[in-house]
Amino acid sequence: MQGPRRDTRGIVDARELFARVRFRRRMPCLELRPYLEHYWLIDGQLDAPYTTHVVPHPSVNIVFERGFAQPEIAGVGLGLSSRMLDGRIRVAGVQFRPGGFRPFRAEPVSEWTGRHVCLDVPSALVLDVEDEDERVAALDAFLLGLGPVADAQATLAMELVQRIRDDREIRRVADFARDCGVAVRTMQRLFADYVGVSPKWVILRYRIHEALERAEADVEWAHLAADLGYSDQAHLVRDFTQTVGVSPTAYARALT
Repeated sequence: MQGPRRDTRGIVDARELFARVRFRRRMPCLELRPYLEHYWLIDGQLDAPYTTHVVPHPSVNIVFERGFAQPEIAGVGLGLSSRMLDGRIRVAGVQFRPGGFRPFRAEPVSEWTGRHVCLDVPSALVLDVEDEDERVAALDAFLLGLGPVADAQATLAMELVQRIRDDREIRRVADFARDCGVAVRTMQRLFADYVGVSPKWVILRYRIHEALERAEADVEWAHLAADLGYSDQAHLVRDFTQTVGVSPTAYARALT
């Protein structure tokens, strides 16, 4: 049985976060796995405030967090996401596969992009459960209660995003659409309706995720730029700095 992914892609300075809180991923029940990446759980007790930063995946999340009476739907985040943690921490999150949220809601996923919307259910439904396995079971029950409806277009969107994630040779939307046998406009509409962002945005975001993860090692940025399909190092530096807020070299120095 396949477990949750173990990489830290998207988490800015993951080592610092993991040194302060207990972070883990758990898989949902079998009925939900076609739609979800995983659940993510955070617990801890902080003596001082700490701000964590994430470069979001092209995924919708539902987040239950101590201190908030209701969970929220967090649409795909377009920029760097920052969250301050303080005191006693308990968070239970649902990360949908890119394209996997649409079977739970009828609206185009682009309507949620960049937005945080409260759900009319109590956070205590999940957060007041002490046993971790029971907390996961509570998340399963909550999502199954939403009645996801199988959707062939959602499945196609998930497959296309997975191809972009796995294949570093996918660099241009026009080439990718041609290889998939669809028109560029058709692919763009599919991504807007089911992923919430454009295919070009997804390609760029996964490049930045890989650059973040590889920055934790001693990396030659010119070589990395070529590996990620950039025409030169300057373009990687520009995209990285715009997304993360600091240059690649400044980020790498801060990790040492």
